[in-house]
Amino acid sequence: MSFILYLIVGGIIGWLAGLILGRDVPGGIIGNIIAGIIGAWLGGLIFGDFGPDLAGIAIIPALIGAIIFVFVLSLILRAVRKK
Repeated sequence: MSFILYLIVGGIIGWLAGLILGRDVPGGIIGNIIAGIIGAWLGGLIFGDFGPDLAGIAIIPALIGAIIFVFVLSLILRAVRKK
C-alpha cells in the first residue's frame, strides 16, 4: 500500500511542477510520476529532508527538485526538436 501512495504522491508532485513552470511533462501521468520521483530524489540530494513528509517523500525538497528536473528536461527536449 505504501508503494501505491508513493506513486500517487510522486505523480502529484510532478503534476504540480509542470503547472508551476507552465510546461507539460512528456508522457502524461507516467511522466508526472517519474518526474515527481526523480524530483524527490534530486531534491533530497540537494536540500536534504525538511518540511512535511508524506509516503516517505519530503514534500518541499521534492517539489523544488521536480521543478528543476522538469525545467532541465524541457530545455533538453526543446534543443532536440530544433535539430
